[in-house]
Amino acid sequence: MTDPRCKTCSGTWPKADHFIADLGLSRAYLHEDQFFPGWTVVVFKHHATELFHLAPTERTQLMEEVSLVAKTLAQVYGARKINYELLGNQLPHIHWHIIPRLANDPAPLEPVWLVQHEPKLASGIDLQSRVQRLQQAIQSSR
Repeated sequence: MTDPRCKTCSGTWPKADHFIADLGLSRAYLHEDQFFPGWTVVVFKHHATELFHLAPTERTQLMEEVSLVAKTLAQVYGARKINYELLGNQLPHIHWHIIPRLANDPAPLEPVWLVQHEPKLASGIDLQSRVQRLQQAIQSSR
């Protein structure tokens, strides 16, 4: 099921060139803002706004997919900690923000939402390189 009013269902978010992997029930994309290197979103393929809208088997599989991405990000970036965010206030479509927190993190005790910064947008060769690195890591983790 899709909702044509939803930015995710209509295909306007996330950006296609940020696509990392099809995970089964979800897709992984590199987040536009790479101020926190490796910030990735895992987006449920069908329109749903709450975890309780999913069948128990879907919730279980989605958590496995989120965990695969988190494990991959931890390995690729040498994360000290992984942050997981499932909010949906601004974009009511199930999507997880998975954010590696690194040794040189500018605010290790703060949620990323509270860290004032200019967005660091990856593009061109830099974007392709980041995406390919994660694609290869996820493939080898399966």
